[in-house]
Amino acid sequence: MTPMERSLVELVPEALLAAGAVAGLLLGSWLPRRRQWLVGALACAVCGAGAVAAAVLATGPPATAFSGSFAADPVTGTARIVILGSTLLVSLLGLGPLHGHPRQSEFFVLLQLAALGALMLAGAQDLLLLAAAYLLASVPSYVLAGFRKDGPGTEAALKYYVVGALLGLLMLAGITLLYAAGRGSAYPLLRTELPDAPAGLTAAGTVLLLAGMAFKAAAVPGHYWLPDAVQGSTAPVGAFLTTVPKIGAVAALYRLAAVPFSGTSAGWPELVAVLSAASMTLGNLAAFFQRDVRRLLAYSSISQVGYLLMPVAVAGPGSLAQPALLFYLAAYALTNLGAFAVVCALPAIRTIDGYHGLARHRPVLAVSLTVCLLGLLGTPPTAVFLGKLEVFGAALDGGLGWLMVLAAVNTLASLFYYLRWIAPVFAFAPPSGAGAGEPGGADGPDDGAGAFSPGERTAPAAAVAGAAAGLSVLLGLAAGPLLAVLDGPLAG
Repeated sequence: MTPMERSLVELVPEALLAAGAVAGLLLGSWLPRRRQWLVGALACAVCGAGAVAAAVLATGPPATAFSGSFAADPVTGTARIVILGSTLLVSLLGLGPLHGHPRQSEFFVLLQLAALGALMLAGAQDLLLLAAAYLLASVPSYVLAGFRKDGPGTEAALKYYVVGALLGLLMLAGITLLYAAGRGSAYPLLRTELPDAPAGLTAAGTVLLLAGMAFKAAAVPGHYWLPDAVQGSTAPVGAFLTTVPKIGAVAALYRLAAVPFSGTSAGWPELVAVLSAASMTLGNLAAFFQRDVRRLLAYSSISQVGYLLMPVAVAGPGSLAQPALLFYLAAYALTNLGAFAVVCALPAIRTIDGYHGLARHRPVLAVSLTVCLLGLLGTPPTAVFLGKLEVFGAALDGGLGWLMVLAAVNTLASLFYYLRWIAPVFAFAPPSGAGAGEPGGADGPDDGAGAFSPGERTAPAAAVAGAAAGLSVLLGLAAGPLLAVLDGPLAG
């Protein structure tokens, strides 16, 4: 097998996603509107096939593609499966609300292109490929944020774009400085050259590069766009933005920490630890006062990336960081998508008060929401519980005991706003001002438990919510064997 053929084999999941996007674009141009759902079905099939291909490739030894610019190793393999599985769930969430929409096919094409960018981020082992993956993951996401073309959506897309363009330029400037300092852009070359490069040049490039990656991960200080984008966009898009780009960005940050910056004195561990502490603390504090459920989940997502950055700060040979990070990524994706699936299943409800008495009207959704919110908190036996234990252990093992203590305090603090949402779900007495047969109370049907917009098809979303909640618990119970599989050497 030639090097080119070997490279193409290693990129089968990415090739499937790219082919699915192109095929969906062509189909959408020719299919009548009543048949546009076939593009969504194709997207689901492509994501499923890509996840299977990624699982098969993950059984092989670590390898690289295209002269070492793309790595296929346990980090890439896990990120592939999680990203493709998450995109599959988001596609299912979009099938109902977008049924009959004039731009239905465009939604699924954009979804696949943004997911492809996240896949390339996770496997990039060259700064130039990292920059290209950043753009591929960003541009379709900007369009998705403003997909509804209404006032809130347009504002969300504009804020998203402006912040992304600014921090993207800073990231490109950082790549330029690191290219000059390391005399190249390949990660293995940077690992050998950066320790001897001027410390100021390396430090400046590192800070600027981190600025761009913080935007993709929605970590402080690049987090400002996320609450507005999630609140102003459709619920399936909010689920995507808080999950898929974050997975690719955090995987890319881990690879940067473990390969090019592993031997430098640029202060990488300290920088990432500070970003981790700031993200989890700010996200939790801001979530305390949110009543809009989408905005609450957005700030919850910002706090979660703080926990995800803990193993990135201590990445290195012999550390506990890699299996802890990869398991937490999978656990977070499932649990966060499950919570958003409940929001998608109740599209007319925008505030916490609207969920009053949900257990009486939609018991399956109530249980699914409770499992997912308690999962995000880190309650056993959900997967996030074990994921948090693993990242706490990795931080302590890496000498960041103060960060572990801060993370534990933030976990306890997050109990307030998660329970603040769960409590009305199981409150069977009608809220003040509610009349008989008006589960939403004085706010009317737009905030009532079980209220639906006309024409909404919510059965797929309800099914995704139940499946995600169940899988979150199963993943937590089956964590032992999985953690052993997730450990392994990086390519290159």
